[in-house]
Amino acid sequence: MYSLLRSVLFRLDPETAHHVTLGVLKTVYSLGLSGLIATRPTDKPRTVMGLTFPNPVGLAAGLDKNGDCIDGLAALGFGFIEIGTVTPRPQPGNPLPRLFRLPQAQAIINRMGFNNDGVDKLIENVQRANYRGILGINIGKNAATPIGSAADDYLICLRKVYAHASYVTVNISSPNTKNLRQLQDEDALDNLLAQLKTEQQKLADTHGKYVPIALKIAPDMAGEQIAQIARLLMQHRIDGVIATNTTLSREGVENLEYGTETGGLSGAPVREKSTAVIRALHQHLQDALPIIGVGGILSGADAAEKINAGAALVQIYSGLIYHGAALIGECCSSVRTL
Repeated sequence: MYSLLRSVLFRLDPETAHHVTLGVLKTVYSLGLSGLIATRPTDKPRTVMGLTFPNPVGLAAGLDKNGDCIDGLAALGFGFIEIGTVTPRPQPGNPLPRLFRLPQAQAIINRMGFNNDGVDKLIENVQRANYRGILGINIGKNAATPIGSAADDYLICLRKVYAHASYVTVNISSPNTKNLRQLQDEDALDNLLAQLKTEQQKLADTHGKYVPIALKIAPDMAGEQIAQIARLLMQHRIDGVIATNTTLSREGVENLEYGTETGGLSGAPVREKSTAVIRALHQHLQDALPIIGVGGILSGADAAEKINAGAALVQIYSGLIYHGAALIGECCSSVRTL
């Protein structure tokens, strides 16, 4: 069924197709017909970051930036949903066009630029949703906020989403917000993590519950930077790490239509880079904190590769675009015994 739907969607501009898809999922859910487009995987719970995930396959941030379609997406059978990236204030993101399909490579390039309706709107959407499963909320900084003041934006978002999230992801690795990846540098990251951890402890006391924080990092790092990040994650007792975001590399797609567009590349071409980062992180962390693997998962075998490299959970996004909701069950089956 999805192959037929995809043939229609791929005739549309990618961003238009994105909005149409979310609209269809919302309608199907409201009519109680989600079972027609997805078979819910058998639960195989895993406890990670102190949370019990019904299955280890989640939705990566970026598909539902504002939390508009939480219920419709959850009905597809994900073990957890991550929404965002959200910023303190609404912002339109980068100019159109900013989303490109590369079907020959099963890849996507985006330069969306954290387009979202702002954290207050996202919270309204979360409160309206019926979903009571594991919900991650991915937070970032506004483009107009100087990089030196980035921590202020993250703290604003953390305070606002804390009561509504199962865990919070701190996105410092999108390539589409100017200078954002500078926050992965040792001194900047040390300062940011210290402030976030202090605020997390205050919020845990205020709300009477502990909400884990995960850091989302880029695939475009050398070994020493990965080691530095691992040390800081352990030093500041961060609860998890998501590896990885999109890549700036164009290896393997440079000769394809849209292959030289600026932005972050996701899908099959990022698989090996992402898995290499997971493997290196796992060697440095030695299970001090869990890794959530994301990047280039287009089959159950790809999900198993991430788990075998050291990930406790996986997330998909581009693979969902190319293969539909059946990919969720395929990934669950492939990692069930790992």
